[in-house]
Amino acid sequence: MFCGGRWKLNARRDQQGRASQNLGEVYLEHQRIGNLVKVSAIHAATATEVSIQGPASASQNELETLAINKLKYVLAKNPG
Repeated sequence: MFCGGRWKLNARRDQQGRASQNLGEVYLEHQRIGNLVKVSAIHAATATEVSIQGPASASQNELETLAINKLKYVLAKNPG
């Protein structure tokens, strides 16, 4: 599991391989904190940032998917 650093994400695919909602550039940051991993997702165009925490045993993909889904929710809720 990758813990630390940043990833730049331009496109994602869902479990069926279809392109998901295009958010543009999204930066993902992973920080390990004891038995937890904090994943922050930052939307480059709006500087909107959200974070989630999950167990260090969870897969990187699962945690990133949760963070991106939370980012989509926040962006839809606050379309400004």
